[in-house]
This record gives sequence, structure tokens and C-alpha cells, in this order.
Amino acid sequence: MPSIIEPAKSGRAACRTCKEPIAKGELRLGVEAPNMFGDDGAVSYQWHHLACGAKKKPVQLKEAMASFTGEIPGRADLEKALDEAGAKAKPAKFPYAELASTGRARCQECEEPLEKGKLRVAIEREVETGSFVTKGAGYLHPRCAKAHVGDPDLLSKIQANSLGLTPAHLEELGKELA
Repeated sequence: MPSIIEPAKSGRAACRTCKEPIAKGELRLGVEAPNMFGDDGAVSYQWHHLACGAKKKPVQLKEAMASFTGEIPGRADLEKALDEAGAKAKPAKFPYAELASTGRARCQECEEPLEKGKLRVAIEREVETGSFVTKGAGYLHPRCAKAHVGDPDLLSKIQANSLGLTPAHLEELGKELA
């Protein structure tokens, strides 16, 4: 989903990260989100201070900064914060690969546990919460991912979307997906 940077039109919006108001005229990051109360396909923006966005939404802020044509006050500080937060951030696009942070998740294909610290592939899946359906990450063993997804170009998509994986991890991932 595209993200934007724009001056706040009023002082009514609050930052989704720190909950403080965003002053009128101050540059803000808008992250596009589905609008549950609108018609199908309706979207709205979730607003963040640029500094807050650098910490919590680094991928979206980096994309928005690349397309913003105006001057951004404190750009060097924001870029430094982006570099620090980017290593910890989850990718914005599916599919991607990462090291499992816990051992609680189960593979969507074989239903075996995904071991903590081992490579896993994240795909987008629909999650039913009872009152509505939302989208979230579903995890797979790399060896199960190709059969589950059925995309012959899966490895290149994962490599393009994965952040923070070493070349050794990417090589291991390529072997397991083959």
C-alpha cells in the first residue's frame, strides 16, 4: 500500500504511534489502511509524526521520502533513525523470509512447529476474528513454502522483500526452496 508525506491539514489528527496531536502544517506520514466502515476497497490513512514513523514504520517512511518532492526538516536525523530501525522492522510486502523469533508458530502446510531461530517464510493469509476478516502473516517452513504457494518465482519475491537476512541465510533459503 502506498504511503505519503504531507503537511497536516488541521491539528485534529493524532499520531498512531505516540498518540500526541500532529500540529497543523507539520509534515506527517500517512500509511494507507483498509477502511472497515467504508465500501469494499475503501481506504483511509493512519497518520504518524515523521520521527515516530521512522521508529515504527521505517519501510513505509523510506518509500514515502523517496517520492516526496519537498524539503523535509531534519532529513539526516530521520535517515539515521531509519537505518537503525530498518534492521529490526518487518517487511511491508509478502512473501518474505526471516528467522523465527519464537517457537510458538506452526507451519501452515505441515502443521509442525517452526523452531526458534530457524528460517521461516511469511505469506499473507486471511484471519477470521469472529466479527470480521483481516489479513496477517502465515508462516511456513522453507521446504513447505513452494508446494503451499505454488509460485515458481517465489524465491526471487522472497529475496526482494526480505530485510536483514545474510547472504548465508539467502543461500540456505534457496537450497530449501529448490
